[in-house]
Amino acid sequence: MKTLVNHIAKAALAGGALLVAAGAHAAGGLDLNLGPDAVQFEAAGEITHGIALGGGVIHSDYREDATIYHAQLLGVQRNRERDVGIGARWTQFDTDYGNGGGLGLGGYGYVYLPQAPAVSLGGYGFYTPGVVTSGDLDDGYEVGVRARYAFTPNVDGYVGLRQAAADFDNRHGNRTLDRGAQVGVRLSF
Repeated sequence: MKTLVNHIAKAALAGGALLVAAGAHAAGGLDLNLGPDAVQFEAAGEITHGIALGGGVIHSDYREDATIYHAQLLGVQRNRERDVGIGARWTQFDTDYGNGGGLGLGGYGYVYLPQAPAVSLGGYGFYTPGVVTSGDLDDGYEVGVRARYAFTPNVDGYVGLRQAAADFDNRHGNRTLDRGAQVGVRLSF
């Protein structure tokens, strides 16, 4: 538990630094979700209109101890119909199976339902290929789907499913590091 608190504290400090770097005038957000075996914290802020810088951490005890850090730079577009972002992400794996990191690509996309404008459905995915990895990591990915509900203009609650996995170039090979349902809250400002 103490390790988990340390990971969340580090992520919160990194997120705060990202938001300060992004500037007080830019849009930003904080996201926290919990699952049966995992906790995830993310922070992001627009550094200029349409470009968001963010980072986060997942700590999972799905099978063994795994912590996955990421930092990303995305092109984003938000309006009343959709919320999308596409770009690059550095992912760092610190697990009982192996350690390493790499540069990947991916994004997210959500559409708002015209009949229920407070509801949005969508998902995200990021893939790190073996050509741009270091350490024990051969390749890795994180994918998820979510259904979000806007309680207020600045607070969304959501439920979703997530899977994160990595292939290590050691005796452990391909391992699912986190899989399961999650419930979360996202604050926008």
